[in-house]
Amino acid sequence: MTNNTASQTAPTVSCSGRTASLITKTPLLDQGDVEEKRAEILKYFHDTFTLYESLFECLANDEAFVTRANRLRQPLIFYYGHTSVFFINKLNVAKLIDQRVDARLESILAVGVDEMSWDDLNENNYDWPTPAEVKAHRDATREIVDQFIRTCDFSLPINWKSPMWIILMGIEHERIHLETSSILIRELPLDQVKPHPLWSNVCREIGEAPENELISVAGGKIELGKSHTNPIYGWDNEYGYAAEDVSAFKASKYLVSNGEFLEFVAADGYKKKKYWTEEGWNWLDFSQARHPVFWIRNGKTCRYRLMLEEIDMPWDWPAEINYLEAKAFCNWKSEVTGADVRMPTEAEWHQMRDRLDTDQPYWESAPGNINLEHDMSPCPVNRHEFEGGFYDLVGNVWQWTETPIDGYDGFEVHPTYDDFSTPTFDGKHNLFKGGCWISTGNYAIKDARYAFRRHFFQYAGLRYVEATPLAAAEVNTYETDLMVARYIEFHYGKPAVSELGIENFPVVCVEHVKGFLEGRKTKRALDIGCAAGRSTFELARHFDHVDGVDFSVRLIEAPTNLKNSGRQRYVRAEEGELQSYREVLLSDFEGYDKLTDKVSFMQGDACNLPGKYKDYDLVFGGNLIDRLYDPAAFLELMKERIAPGGLLVLASPYTWLEEYTPREKWLGGFKADTGENFTTLEGIAEVLQPEFAMLDAPKDVPFVIHETARKFQYGVSQLTVWEKKA
Repeated sequence: MTNNTASQTAPTVSCSGRTASLITKTPLLDQGDVEEKRAEILKYFHDTFTLYESLFECLANDEAFVTRANRLRQPLIFYYGHTSVFFINKLNVAKLIDQRVDARLESILAVGVDEMSWDDLNENNYDWPTPAEVKAHRDATREIVDQFIRTCDFSLPINWKSPMWIILMGIEHERIHLETSSILIRELPLDQVKPHPLWSNVCREIGEAPENELISVAGGKIELGKSHTNPIYGWDNEYGYAAEDVSAFKASKYLVSNGEFLEFVAADGYKKKKYWTEEGWNWLDFSQARHPVFWIRNGKTCRYRLMLEEIDMPWDWPAEINYLEAKAFCNWKSEVTGADVRMPTEAEWHQMRDRLDTDQPYWESAPGNINLEHDMSPCPVNRHEFEGGFYDLVGNVWQWTETPIDGYDGFEVHPTYDDFSTPTFDGKHNLFKGGCWISTGNYAIKDARYAFRRHFFQYAGLRYVEATPLAAAEVNTYETDLMVARYIEFHYGKPAVSELGIENFPVVCVEHVKGFLEGRKTKRALDIGCAAGRSTFELARHFDHVDGVDFSVRLIEAPTNLKNSGRQRYVRAEEGELQSYREVLLSDFEGYDKLTDKVSFMQGDACNLPGKYKDYDLVFGGNLIDRLYDPAAFLELMKERIAPGGLLVLASPYTWLEEYTPREKWLGGFKADTGENFTTLEGIAEVLQPEFAMLDAPKDVPFVIHETARKFQYGVSQLTVWEKKA
């Protein structure tokens, strides 16, 4: 690899009175001295700002700024100003500045970037600012950021906690939108764009599509993710660790060209439902697409739309398609060839990419059509060859993968930009890898992890593989249901211990029960009303098998995910609409990884359990009985399901409410016919006796449930242990 300071072929652009050879390589953050790095980042900032503004010089008039080029995206005026307000907003969030340029613009141009789904189309009309107003904001922002870079106090290496990290965040964010905004310009009518000295320098080489073929790729172990000592700026989803054993596979020598994709179009691929996923077919119904979006059909002829012009169809250029089209093509290819054809996974892409022993910013010149070092457009798929016979391992167009984006082990959000990645961890955003001709900065590095909705258009195409079919992807989404998230926090979070000095409720209950187990059978236990399952795992420390059962399917998903995948994410309410993103790892709890084969989680009705739930040596009902529609029926049922000599453990604050339990079904908490107080404990004893006897005095167990960062629900549960007589 060559040093970062080596020369590169860089675009030269004149914009806003500035003419410069622009830096497109992201800086190394651990080299040089502070003042050298300050000067480098200052130039990187101005070059980025200038390059981004030059893109909008391609618009022919003010109307083009407010025309919605894509129904699922905002008009370009939003993106023109969005990157500017991002700098101001994030510097304020990080408390590095306390000034605003235009509070109105910094509100309306802040949120709304992610592309919409066609079934969530937003047709609202907004009172957008004028291009002149946005340009004034950009000019003021440029001066503020310039001054901040010149005067801020920082040290090397630059890391997450450095004030200069926020500047780099803004720079790399703008380079993302350089690429995504250029696609929207490409979707504008031609009369709303005009030639530009930089952006009109497109590839003029057009030919017939080369015949594609498959090349064998050896298997091996792939390790993904990077540490925070990595010297290159990264987004939060790049950090952490993952490892995967990749089996040998075959991959296409070239990216799928327009000519190769034409075979799918000619086979009526856009009209045959069998090739499309359900999501893909629904998108097709919405879009009415019959070929890739940038193909311009006119009778029997076909032309190609670039950003600023139409050209003759470049059949040897890569097909630019969304994931849904790529998936349909692969399904068609499977049918035609009789082989299992699909897109590569993220790990399989890395297995190919590792043939290239260099990365931006280390290379002296780009090995492929990337980083704006070659053409201002895609180019033929057989131009840039790499070791092993592959072409375009990086660059030209992005390559869709089969992998829905997720965080690696150890993922954490950056506090200044906590919603960069987490909204995409939903199973609806797939990764693409490799970068494209306009990918610069972080966008062009090997570790870059960008994901878009599957119907999204980018400079993205396809390299297909012949490989083992994939199992359905596991989606580790953030649980946003307030009730479910609170139970996850209640069971596995640490607010009670760390903030209020109250120990974990399920753990305390099971610890108390442990004192009654000596000399008893401990083969089977039932955790009824198990909620998020912490007590189920704790009971499994002492029993051969534990069934966790809860009425709520939504609640059961959390412990099931922990058992199966070892993790569960959730969103915790903090203040108003503010939230924090949390993750529970099974490995955080000593010994739990050895208990997964001893627990099972199922949905069930505590008052009407199927017959298979029987012969238990212990049944635990934690904070359950006063939330049942018929608590007496539940107790009668437990009489049958507990083995002789077995235990029934009940814990409850006895907060009877008619929304859960009809008044006539309450076990206590009212005046008896005699006019005397009748407690729930007396009611429980009345139902359970004479078959059960209470073994010890009731124990009060306090608990807290997190509502917000400064509000907790406090309660005290009465825990009783009952023995079924032999």
